[in-house]
Amino acid sequence: MKDSRKSTPLAGIWFALTMLVMAYGFYQAMIAPKEATMGNLYRVFFYHFPHTILSFIFPYINCGASLLFLFWRQSKPELAAKADAMAVAAAEITVVYSTVGLATGMLWGRAAWGIWWAWDARLTTYLLLWLLYVSYMLLRSFASGGQTAMVASVLGVFAAIDVPICYMSIHWWRTQHPAPVFGGSSDSGIDKSMVPAVLWNVAAFLMWGIFILGWRYALERRRQHQDTLATEAMLRGEPVLEA
Repeated sequence: MKDSRKSTPLAGIWFALTMLVMAYGFYQAMIAPKEATMGNLYRVFFYHFPHTILSFIFPYINCGASLLFLFWRQSKPELAAKADAMAVAAAEITVVYSTVGLATGMLWGRAAWGIWWAWDARLTTYLLLWLLYVSYMLLRSFASGGQTAMVASVLGVFAAIDVPICYMSIHWWRTQHPAPVFGGSSDSGIDKSMVPAVLWNVAAFLMWGIFILGWRYALERRRQHQDTLATEAMLRGEPVLEA
């Protein structure tokens, strides 16, 4: 296994490009025109929307990797370990992005509705999404025994079911949450002058998520490698050194 601590030029280039796109996205969010009713406070939308929409994508990376782990765990253990590392990385990013989505949504809701939270369909199903992946991470962190990865993979596949429910909730039920900004009815959407800020920030946080996904995957593979070496040392009766 290659040493995951060795950085590659591609990772450095990707990180630099991500920082540039993120900075330009921030610039676009600041120069976008002031919203008529909420004023400058609406600019939180340029961070709420990207994190929320991207938090619907990374669960499927977790789900796909979890399915591959379950498929390969007996026949191809090395590939299964790689899939499991990818599942862990995707779950962690889902927790971070959904946390930001919840926090910025509550800030925006307080300004728009006068309340921090409403138990409507969109917010409740999104909170459930967050709880499912927090549960996934708690399971990975505190469960003991050789079946942790398998149980976590089953949970990852199950958790992904909530994503389409959450996404479609504002179509299926009457909710406090606004109609979809993109792909909604004829009276939905935002002013064209605000679209560049939305798109640049979606691109920025997608690039950031991909960078963190690769970085976290490499760290998890390193941990797996160290665990394998520690197990082999124990079987040989050698002392196990902490990394």
